[in-house]
Amino acid sequence: MTDVRTTAHQVLVENGITRIFGNPGSNELPFLVDLPGSIEYVLGLHEGVVVGMADAWAQVTGRPAFCNLHAGSGTGNAMGALLNARYSRTPLVISAGQQVRGVIGMEGMLANVDATMLAKPLVDWAAEPADAQDVPRALAEAIHTAVGRRMPTYLSVPYDDWDVECNDNARLASRRSVTVGREPTAGQIRRVVDLVQAAKRPVLVLGGDIDTDGLNDRAVQLAERLGSPVWAAPSLFRLPFPNRHELFRGVLPAGIAPISQALAPYDLVVVLGAPVFRYHQNVPGDLLAEGTRLLQVTDDLAAAARAPMGEAFVAEPRAVIEALLGALPSTHTSHNHSIPDEPSCAEGGTHPEEVFAALRKRMPTDTAYIVESTSTNSSFWKQMDLRHQGSYFFPASGALGFGLPAAVGAALAHRDLGTGRHVVGVIGDGSANYALPALWSAVNLGVDVDIVILRNGTYGALRWFADLLDVGEVPGLDVPGMDLTRIAAGYDLPALHLPDAEALDELLAVPRPEGPRLLQIDTALTQP
Repeated sequence: MTDVRTTAHQVLVENGITRIFGNPGSNELPFLVDLPGSIEYVLGLHEGVVVGMADAWAQVTGRPAFCNLHAGSGTGNAMGALLNARYSRTPLVISAGQQVRGVIGMEGMLANVDATMLAKPLVDWAAEPADAQDVPRALAEAIHTAVGRRMPTYLSVPYDDWDVECNDNARLASRRSVTVGREPTAGQIRRVVDLVQAAKRPVLVLGGDIDTDGLNDRAVQLAERLGSPVWAAPSLFRLPFPNRHELFRGVLPAGIAPISQALAPYDLVVVLGAPVFRYHQNVPGDLLAEGTRLLQVTDDLAAAARAPMGEAFVAEPRAVIEALLGALPSTHTSHNHSIPDEPSCAEGGTHPEEVFAALRKRMPTDTAYIVESTSTNSSFWKQMDLRHQGSYFFPASGALGFGLPAAVGAALAHRDLGTGRHVVGVIGDGSANYALPALWSAVNLGVDVDIVILRNGTYGALRWFADLLDVGEVPGLDVPGMDLTRIAAGYDLPALHLPDAEALDELLAVPRPEGPRLLQIDTALTQP
């Protein structure tokens, strides 16, 4: 007979799991015994780093990522990162070790009390098998659900289950497959085509799912066929359209009134691969202007169901885009890409635009940027020229601590895929402190990544919000006296403090050494 652990390992292998991102505790050790050689264990020194690395790795590879966390405490440490993964719709499988079954009810030390509720509502599915024989099947369900629904899932397993002998029925779980199809019906396609062809002033609003599905080039063709302006959906976590294309209008502001105003000139708003909408700033107003109708196409039923207005079709955006391209006449109009203006300067310091101009000038055009420097968003979009799929990643729910581990995870993913693409993490000094152990992971994994720290000594985005909310000066907004290069040295990570953007430009002009490095530069305070 085979034990539950061996069968569970087979489930992982059969479903293409090649890495386990984890930070083990005592409850997890029995699961890790005799791990197959085809599965590599990626250690993170904090559970937020573990999930952040896995999130980016899964987004880049398009494959499910598997995390192993320590009971309830480890799960709690990972909650912020898990929130980001939920809103980026990352296929993430979270496993957590549970106390032995006989002690859970007594709330023994390290018992994960009410384990299935702990991760909700951040996961789409959560379970703790009622019997050891059900562990392999539940593990397979966690994987298939994460992939099929494109959402994180959570499985808690008592650690005395792993050594139980597995019966023949339980072993069948390792030989299953699940295929998901989301093709729209002919009637749905006809409805979408009719609406678009009848529109006199259509506009496209594209979400991060377009980039996730590799549809950027097809979205460009669709916009050009329509001659339609393109907005990126608000609260953007991936870039679905070249940001300097002449049809691109930018990222929609994240308030009700400004979105309505931006979309008012159009009679049909076609939202592809995005919720409607992820508002942020409280700027009340009409959801849609008079005479504007909205059509949403998404494969996320929950996003379609909760939208407050418009018509929704739950289907793969890919199929709808292809149908529209087939129905619209071909055009051969050439479209231009704008050239960024000269970067702004700041008195007594380096303007973030100068940093981004140097990156644009010196880094490969297909560089993948992991961005967690909210107060410099405006400067970033003014200077960058991003034309390739997978060029931009941002914490999907704004939970800080994403940037450093995501940069490491993305670099690891590109190494696994053999793409040769370089990864740059653009991280604010405030944000960096949420996930400093990721620096150790970068060194331990030896990934090629540049971590650019923009140091302004304050939470710049909060200062902007303080003005927006008219609250005046409040405590807790400044973080002076930090030198990330000295912290990096403690992790044995090569690091430099650059005096200005000119020094950064000179450094980037020469071939970079292999492995990770941290580059810190002092910047002036700017607004998002």
